[in-house]
Amino acid sequence: MITSTSNDRVKRVVAYGQKSKARREDGVFIIEGMKMLREAPVLQVSEVYVTEKFVNTASEEDKEILWRYGAETVSEEVMNKMADTQTPQGVLAVIRQYPYTLEEVLEGYNQSALGKENSPLLLILENIQDPGNLGTMLRSGEGAGVTGIILSKGSADIYSPKVIRSTMGSIFRMPFIYVENVPEMVKELNSRGIATYAAHLKGKKSYDEFDYTRPTAFLIGNEGNGLTKETADAASEYVLIPMKGEVESMNAATSAAILTFEASRQRRG
Repeated sequence: MITSTSNDRVKRVVAYGQKSKARREDGVFIIEGMKMLREAPVLQVSEVYVTEKFVNTASEEDKEILWRYGAETVSEEVMNKMADTQTPQGVLAVIRQYPYTLEEVLEGYNQSALGKENSPLLLILENIQDPGNLGTMLRSGEGAGVTGIILSKGSADIYSPKVIRSTMGSIFRMPFIYVENVPEMVKELNSRGIATYAAHLKGKKSYDEFDYTRPTAFLIGNEGNGLTKETADAASEYVLIPMKGEVESMNAATSAAILTFEASRQRRG
């Protein structure tokens, strides 16, 4: 059992939870809880840590999973040190990052062959800063049938513990990439026959007036400033989410959910 918070392995895991640079350099991230560990792809699980208290109350199925990964027992103090949450669940794992390609995000898009159910449905996120928003977008995006997410380099680190928790496991199933130049990527998607829609207050048509059964990408901007002009102008269309009352703008994650679930509704129809 590891009982010292000064242990080198413990320090390394703590760094993974606190520093994006450490995660990036070693190509890993942290997950907490048995539910997340069950959902993690086996080949991506690098290290597993568990408290004696958790082991004593775990089901036989959970124990089998833990020992399959060679789980290392740690003291409650060490788990509290490594975990990002205030009340750790007693299980923590180091997971290898998976480097997606653009083609994986587009899911093998073929203009002539794909039907509407299999058409790309993408989210393009520019400078999204709030980890909770970003994680929620992955989770709700999966529920709406989003096939991939493209993020600007200025967006929050998708591997930060707060984002990971907010995804509720979607991090393992939602392909994503970061890109240096969002406007150029939007133009690239346009050239591939993917219609790009910028959520924008200057939109003249409501979001439910467009046809999203064809290959579609929605552009969502920063929580406070929205999309940059260059990115918005690169889109095929502006779309407006009509609002009543005195509300001036919609939460970024809420906007993404409204747009993607409208696309999902149309595709089901």
